[in-house]
Amino acid sequence: MRVLMTTDTVGGVWTFTKELASALLKDGCAVALVSLGRKPCGEQQMWVDEQRAQWRAQFRYDALETPLEWMTENARAFAEAAPSLTKIAEEFDADLFLSSQYCFGALEINIPRLVVAHSDVLSWAEACRPNGLERSRWLATYCDLVQTGLDGADALVAPTQWMLDALGKNFKLPDDKQVIANGLAMQKVDSAGTRKMQAVAAGRLWDEAKNLKLLETVDSPIPLLIAGETQYESKSFGIDGADAKVVGALEHDDLLKLFAESAIYICTSRYEPFGLAPLEAAMCGCAVLANDIPSLREVWEESALYFKGVESLSSWLWRLSDHPWLLNEAREIAGSRAREFTAERMTEGYLKLFRSMLKPSLVASHVA
Repeated sequence: MRVLMTTDTVGGVWTFTKELASALLKDGCAVALVSLGRKPCGEQQMWVDEQRAQWRAQFRYDALETPLEWMTENARAFAEAAPSLTKIAEEFDADLFLSSQYCFGALEINIPRLVVAHSDVLSWAEACRPNGLERSRWLATYCDLVQTGLDGADALVAPTQWMLDALGKNFKLPDDKQVIANGLAMQKVDSAGTRKMQAVAAGRLWDEAKNLKLLETVDSPIPLLIAGETQYESKSFGIDGADAKVVGALEHDDLLKLFAESAIYICTSRYEPFGLAPLEAAMCGCAVLANDIPSLREVWEESALYFKGVESLSSWLWRLSDHPWLLNEAREIAGSRAREFTAERMTEGYLKLFRSMLKPSLVASHVA
């Protein structure tokens, strides 16, 4: 099976795509990966180079700097990238197209088109902007790009039922839609003797959805470390909190090392359709303290400790600090839950869907 995939280099979509592409290659598929949004960073390019060296003709990578559909210049998002994607699909002789951007569901190619809903602007705004978004040409363009892409897609996947339902409140969805949870193939990170009584949070400081400003007023008995990008366009962002320290953007391996050195991961997000960072942290041995929102409840069920507001979060931090047995139990339960979300399980779900999407076209080709 030859799969053309799109990704972006800005956030968690890259992690999802990297995990799925790696698993598909190991399963015998050929993968053509196209990134959008901005140039890949050094760590991302290193991963690409490793795949090229290992898989040779089975793996192709192209980097486009076309804006994403949620970015300021989104009028260019589809029109500029579509010709390149169409050409790559033909050159690669792709059997199926998986897009992590809604708009490319409308790509005019004669193969099945699958769109993955990682998040969307309207459900983000409902969580982060109580007064909504102002009407604008940008917003109208975004909504048109999303709906046109959904209308053209043969199938839709979301990582949680919450995300699927949230998208369906504002857009008409394809008939073929389902939930396939994200997954990770994590190598064990050795943290023997290095675990510290500290809590860590991760995310772009400029992203309102991550809600990291909450940590400014937390009363914590232990250090709070925040890893993430502090720069967006021409603006810088920080956290002015007595107990919180910003360590900035880290390479992925360094972030995993920080998780493995920490006792607690704090997921402050007010909008989190799935959340790969808390999953990685739990796999590295952290207890998970999560903001009490429906999507995180869906993913973690009773395997995380939930807080509502600053006082609740502060109380949990003091309690875990004072009761080591409770912390150890929370770490064990979170780790056990996290290990259920494997890359293998995720890939099996996608391969099953791929086969169901390919079957009609294969039958048609045999008849012809």
